[in-house]
Amino acid sequence: MHNLNVRLLLSLSLVLGFCSCNKKFKDDNFTAYFGGEVTNPTNRYVLFCKDSEVIDTIPLNEDNTFFKTFDSLAPGLYSFKHEPEYQYVYFDKNDSLMVRINSQDFDESIIFCGRGEEKNNFMMELYLKNEDDKNKLFEVFDYDLQKFSSNIDSSYKSKETFYNKKKEELKWSEDFDKYAKASLDFFHYSKKEIYPIVHQMRTGENIEDKLPKDYYDFRNNIDFNNADFTNFSPFVRYLSNMMNNVATDKEFANVSEIDKALEVNIKKLNIADTLFKNEKIKNIVLNNIAFTYLLEDQNIVNNKKFLDKYHSLSTDKDQHNEIVKIGNAIQSLKTGNALPEVNLVDVDGKVQSIRSIIKKKTVLFFWTKNLESHLVAVHKKVLEFQKKHPDYDFVAICVDENQAKWKASLANYKFKGIKEYRADDFEDLKEKWVVNKIHRTILTDQNGKIDNAFVSLFDLKFEQHLR
Repeated sequence: MHNLNVRLLLSLSLVLGFCSCNKKFKDDNFTAYFGGEVTNPTNRYVLFCKDSEVIDTIPLNEDNTFFKTFDSLAPGLYSFKHEPEYQYVYFDKNDSLMVRINSQDFDESIIFCGRGEEKNNFMMELYLKNEDDKNKLFEVFDYDLQKFSSNIDSSYKSKETFYNKKKEELKWSEDFDKYAKASLDFFHYSKKEIYPIVHQMRTGENIEDKLPKDYYDFRNNIDFNNADFTNFSPFVRYLSNMMNNVATDKEFANVSEIDKALEVNIKKLNIADTLFKNEKIKNIVLNNIAFTYLLEDQNIVNNKKFLDKYHSLSTDKDQHNEIVKIGNAIQSLKTGNALPEVNLVDVDGKVQSIRSIIKKKTVLFFWTKNLESHLVAVHKKVLEFQKKHPDYDFVAICVDENQAKWKASLANYKFKGIKEYRADDFEDLKEKWVVNKIHRTILTDQNGKIDNAFVSLFDLKFEQHLR
């Protein structure tokens, strides 16, 4: 760590030598610097991006440092990626930033230094506060309306105080404030959108009629066509949650579950087509709706109806091929098909194929150390099912990459009888099993044939699938 800091400071001194506080820049000078060091790199480069498009591929030196001079870098929000992870970075005119990254603890390890460090470290701290908040949310959605509202309002006020304090101290630009405030607000708004749906799913109680009339008033203050937020993840995630909430209403109460999924998602497509005038934002929302629907509904006839509607509204031709690819992958997960082969790693570091692991009827479920409340809740749920259904094996699959941290997480708990494995190559597993939600559960028979590839352990009706 000492040598790391020395190298960073030496590199930083070079940067500050070029762009010290005393240096005078012309109005048309947009020179900027970006560099740092990656500990435990997963590859030999860092991608520097704007709006999800790669601007530059910056190679790592032998000592895992990197450095790039940009002769002309417009002020604004950018992102940097050391795959598979990414994070945002904001540049004002002539900002010069160094960043320290540890790929094994990506977000928690990031520290910025240099000109512009204060506002970027603020954004990272707010991001981590939101992540910590998210980690505690799992049981909050079970609360009654008053307790839920009190919980999220208290959380919001605490972070708002932090935001206001830093805004006053740093006196950042209006453009940066746009993203800072959005990071604060959209996380809070998402919780409000999610609550009615998740609360009913987990408790069976329909809370909609109990919501106060002003519950959704915050929507009136949102500019849904703000092009600056097109690829800003807090906004994109909020849109997905909002669309799901708006489209799920009582008009489909008497429709079969299969047809309801189709009708709800076609309604989402129509709402998106009406609500979003910005073409980029509309396409992103349409793509998210399509991706989510294809994961949830495996009815071939309905899929065609849905995709016909999607293709008629989306102008993102490149994404059309990706949606078709996902649809094809989902078709391979139909009931009766063999579960596609992937490799898992046991606690001793031995790689095993999924076919060698499945010996009898099996429940496969997923977790990550980054969502500790889910980690505990899903294992407790499985322990309950295990007692009632001894004819099933229950296989936990951690999606994290670090073997040592996975074993350390398991050492904190006693989940007797649950078979614990880690994904050997999560990208391979994600593609073959189409896993994009940590709550996903897969059921197989004793021969590894799929009984149901798209269920959730927390669905009130889940146990019916085990009988």
